[in-house]
Amino acid sequence: MGITIDMIKRLREKTGAGMMDCKRALEATTGDMDAAIEHLRKKGAAVGQKRADRSAKEGVIVTRVGNKGKIGVILEVNCETDFVGRSEDFIGFAGAVAEAVERQRPAAVDAILDLTIPQGKKVSELLNDLLAKVGEKVEIPRFDLFESTDGQISAYTHLGNKIGVLVELSGSGGDGAGVGRDVAMQIAAMNPLVISRDQIAKPHIDRELDIYRTQAKNEGKPAQIQEKIAEGRLEKFFQEVCLLEQTFIKDSGKSIKEYLDDAGAKTGQHMTVRRFQRFHLGEEST
Repeated sequence: MGITIDMIKRLREKTGAGMMDCKRALEATTGDMDAAIEHLRKKGAAVGQKRADRSAKEGVIVTRVGNKGKIGVILEVNCETDFVGRSEDFIGFAGAVAEAVERQRPAAVDAILDLTIPQGKKVSELLNDLLAKVGEKVEIPRFDLFESTDGQISAYTHLGNKIGVLVELSGSGGDGAGVGRDVAMQIAAMNPLVISRDQIAKPHIDRELDIYRTQAKNEGKPAQIQEKIAEGRLEKFFQEVCLLEQTFIKDSGKSIKEYLDDAGAKTGQHMTVRRFQRFHLGEEST
């Protein structure tokens, strides 16, 4: 049968694929619409396989909090170009995957493709549909999932969805969401390594201190004050890498610990940070 413009347009509306791809799919399936859709989906899978060795460092970091702050998801989805990464189809796919992760709570990233979205499709099928549209390598390299019974999970995304943070607070009462967002914003901006200094291993501290002693000596500082200078620089190191000791970006007169203490006083509870996760697009996962 002849392939008409109306048929091509209908297939394009159903799949989002390019006009020429739709025309070729209909020609390959002698005008069978369902078969043409399947043809395009298989083409998408083939594109993904063909581009498996390509670099995919663009994309988005997606965060999602549900169940009244008791569950949170952070997810990275990569593609090859920023153009695709900003497209409606790609962002919609990333959001659908994050929702599926929240609802079905997979144990590992390898299990994500087998999750189902509310419309009944598997994530793997949704991915093939996207590949057929964008013609680029798309992958999900990592995610994290927080669940809390008695705390408050908050999230923040920054820099055009290039940085995302999940944080869990305890003792947050009804103010948890706002305070948690502030703390997540702090983590996005200042990239702490740990919550508090007691989480830094002693060999790491000893190594830093030795570096600062050597610096003081090489700078020609008097021997009697080299140790004091090194200890002062170690304190600055703690203030840079320990979340609770960092200067609060929204109030330079307070540390994060002081901010949390003030917020906790309003709720009558001691407010603390239990854990956090920060993803920066394209970084190597640890």
